[in-house]
Amino acid sequence: MKIKQANALIDRLEDILPQTQCTKCGYPDCRAYAQALATGEVRPNRCPPGGVEGIRRLSAALEPIFPQDAFAQNPVIVPECGEERTRAIAFIDPKQCIGCTLCIQACPVDAIVGASKQMHVVLDQWCTGCDLCLPPCPVDCITMIEVSNHQTGWDAWSAELADEARSRYHSRSLRLDREIRDNEERLAKKAAAKLTVVNAERPDSEEAKKEQDRKRAIIAAAIARAAQQK
Repeated sequence: MKIKQANALIDRLEDILPQTQCTKCGYPDCRAYAQALATGEVRPNRCPPGGVEGIRRLSAALEPIFPQDAFAQNPVIVPECGEERTRAIAFIDPKQCIGCTLCIQACPVDAIVGASKQMHVVLDQWCTGCDLCLPPCPVDCITMIEVSNHQTGWDAWSAELADEARSRYHSRSLRLDREIRDNEERLAKKAAAKLTVVNAERPDSEEAKKEQDRKRAIIAAAIARAAQQK
C-alpha cells in the first residue's frame, strides 16, 4: 500500500473511532489503533466504546483492502478488551479526595481539575468515561456514573463528543511536550551556570582536580541529554 493511500486509510479509521483514548484496545491511543488496523495487524473488534456499531463501521472501511464481510456480520468485542457498555462519567467523592493529582495526570483529555492537596473535580462535559483515572487513585474515591440512559456504544456517544475528545487529547499532548521541553531548557541553563562555577574553581591538589573533572563530566552529560531532547 502506498504511503499516501495508507495515511488516508488511517485517517478514515481514526475518524470512525470514538476518541475516548481509553487504551482498552491495547494501544496507547485511538490513532495508534487505527494505524494497527490499517496494516492488518489487528481486527476491528478491540474498541468497547465503539461497540458493535463501531465494528461494522471499521469493517466497512477496511473491506476494500482487508475483507471483513463474514466478521462484520457477527461482530463481537474481543473479551480481553472489555465489553460494550453504557456511557459513564467519573465522579470524585469530595469527602475522600486527598488531592494527590494522580487522576489529573491519568486523564487523557484534561477533564479533571484541581491542585496538590486540594479537592479535584471532574468536568462532566469533557469526561470520556475512559476509566483511566480509577487505577491510580490511592483512596478509591472515584466512581463511574451512567449517563446514557442505558444506551451503549455509538448510541451513547456522538461524532461531536468524539471530535471534542480528540481535540482535547491533542491539546494535552502538545502541552505535555511543551512542559518537557521547558523543563529540559531550565535544566540545561542550570547546568551551564553550574559548569561556569566549576570551571572557575582552582583545584589545589590532584584529588581536587579529579573531583572537578568528575563534576564537569556529570554536567556535560546533563547538557548533552538536554540537547538530544531538542
